[in-house]
Amino acid sequence: MSTNQNNIRNFSIVAHIDHGKSTLADRLIQYTGGLTDREMSEQVLDNMDIEKERGITIKAQTVRLEYKADDGQTYILNLMDTPGHVDFAYEVSRSLAACEGSLLVVDASQGVEAQTLANVYQAIEHDHEIVPILNKIDLPAAEPEAIRQQIEDVIGIDASDAVLASAKSGIGIKETLEAIVTRLPAPATGDPTAPLKAMLVDAWYDTYMGVVVLFRVMEGTLKKGMRIRTMNTGANYVVDKVGVFKPKATDVVEIGPGEVGFFTGSIKEVADAAVGDTITEEKRPTATAMGGFKPAQPVVFCGIFPVDAADFEDLRAAMGRLRLNDASFSYEMETSAALGFGFRCGFLGLLHLEIIQERLEREFNLDLITTAPSVVYTLAMTDGTEMQLHNPADMPDIMKIEHIAEPWIKCQIMTPDDYLGGILKLCQDRRGIQTGLSYVAGRAMVEYELPLNEVVFDFYDRLKSVSKGYASFDYQAIGTREGNLVKLSILVNGDPVDALSMLVHRDRAEVRGRQMCERLKDLIPRHLFKIPVQAAIGGKVIARETIAAMRKDVTAKCYGGDASRKRKLLDKQRKGKKRMRQFGSVEIPQEAFIAALKMDD
Repeated sequence: MSTNQNNIRNFSIVAHIDHGKSTLADRLIQYTGGLTDREMSEQVLDNMDIEKERGITIKAQTVRLEYKADDGQTYILNLMDTPGHVDFAYEVSRSLAACEGSLLVVDASQGVEAQTLANVYQAIEHDHEIVPILNKIDLPAAEPEAIRQQIEDVIGIDASDAVLASAKSGIGIKETLEAIVTRLPAPATGDPTAPLKAMLVDAWYDTYMGVVVLFRVMEGTLKKGMRIRTMNTGANYVVDKVGVFKPKATDVVEIGPGEVGFFTGSIKEVADAAVGDTITEEKRPTATAMGGFKPAQPVVFCGIFPVDAADFEDLRAAMGRLRLNDASFSYEMETSAALGFGFRCGFLGLLHLEIIQERLEREFNLDLITTAPSVVYTLAMTDGTEMQLHNPADMPDIMKIEHIAEPWIKCQIMTPDDYLGGILKLCQDRRGIQTGLSYVAGRAMVEYELPLNEVVFDFYDRLKSVSKGYASFDYQAIGTREGNLVKLSILVNGDPVDALSMLVHRDRAEVRGRQMCERLKDLIPRHLFKIPVQAAIGGKVIARETIAAMRKDVTAKCYGGDASRKRKLLDKQRKGKKRMRQFGSVEIPQEAFIAALKMDD
């Protein structure tokens, strides 16, 4: 039997990293009896070990709670716990599309951060009713009144009736639940007898059930045994199982308008269940499909290679399995003269790259080498065509290129005043253009336009070290701009090493080239002949280091006698070294690659 739609609340929790989203979700589950105290664990909605260890949410999760309110009625609460990091904004947007309201969680000691702004603006775009919650009010540094004012000044929403809470201590949990049922709207009424119209919110692969599809019903009813169709892909399926997460998967007979649930239907791959698609009945389809979401666009690319070439097939299988659960991760095969067979992978950002690499190493027990991350460049060719360049090693002849355009981002950095000078210098050094600076409650909000190429290396780490961890960072892509970019090639003994080539701005090429040469000089072991390590732009060498030859004492066997004997042996050695330098090959050990690619700027 479908639930009364007036008693349903679909809401999301949005916040900056580490402001207490997952802990609040834990307390709400515990308070409403979703799990017993024995079954509870910290970050119960975070399924991966990596999420619990880092204290971040990577995958948006959903749970259905039942709450008996003070008005005597029982409400169904569908909670979407969303990630806070900028790399996973895609997960946030699709969760928000399935909800009518949001809980805005702000740390009462830290205040509004850059990603708080980004996520709350997404919620406002989706016409959400927003309930502010000031979390961690029991901390000695908490300033609820100042933060309340800050929310009103920075975000522009009324925070006079914000809920004061401490998710860790259990303070304000009942007040939060009451605010959800009294201040958030019920879903728009849909006819349960109308043709089925449901939004596909998420999909993931389960070893036992195959592809599990999370959906939100707008109109009609979805039941077990129903023949359904996905309107964009045109695929037909029979529903095997219908259920809800409480947070344990629980089977139900049907799911009606306004409700959120999951189904399985012998879908083979997650790619077949396109997020944002409209689900309808095969025999009685709905008239119009919903708008759907923008597909996730990878912005950072890098090569991933196995340390041991024999692990390539294992890596291929691991990539396939990860792709089943993460549709925003893309990969294709590539080969490198230095590193052998591997894959060129696309990611939503640097944290996404780090998470995927760590999951491959941890879950599939693989040793991997990751090449330097790069972004997608647009090359305008002299014949009037355009091409996308993902890998600097594939760059065509410079004479055929009219100009190169690189992606730019608009970023917001929020920081205490004390660190503003260091942050402005960091952004200027990275070719940034300042577009705004404002002050709110002792904190500065700086807006910059930056080339994405300058951000993907170590910008986030540098920002954290300059601000002692107090600055927060968020960004949005703003298109591409023409830049004075050159391909920096690294040559070892005259041979280019494709895995170390990169596109850099001409003004920074010499510094970057010198750093790489100095690093490789220390990393490549000495041979019996001199090895030049060079950085070059086209045919012009801009930096060089020389690895000295190992000296073998060929005169050790000469005990006295005429000096000409020693000279003859040394001349012979000199000729041999010259021939060796001409024909000898330099083996660069894998450790040297790994260390060189982790180069600090």
